[in-house]
Amino acid sequence: QVRLAETGGDLVQAGGSLRLSCTASGNFIRINKMAWYRQAPGKERELVARIDFEGVTKYADSVKDRFTISRDIVKDAVYLQMNRLTPGDTAVYYCNAREVVITTTDIKYELWGQGTQVTVSS
Repeated sequence: QVRLAETGGDLVQAGGSLRLSCTASGNFIRINKMAWYRQAPGKERELVARIDFEGVTKYADSVKDRFTISRDIVKDAVYLQMNRLTPGDTAVYYCNAREVVITTTDIKYELWGQGTQVTVSS
């Protein structure tokens, strides 16, 4: 069974920084795409940033130039460096893995972590 575990959520003041980490564990060959999503109270879950196996990234417009997603293929981990945080960034942040290759004939389309709370005070 493949699992995703997030760490790094915290309470921070506006203008501050946080770094989220997500590590995949279990038996698999590779994960093609990893991403961070977030969900604020009363709102739908939204994509924050995505990175594929080759390192190509995509960001939500609201976080461009403030957040950076990176990936360690060897450690099966993905990170989200968040700078210049605002209260609008307050949400539960979820790690997402897409196209998890378990074997050459078994690919899990999508997996989610449990989430980590990020709270930005004004």
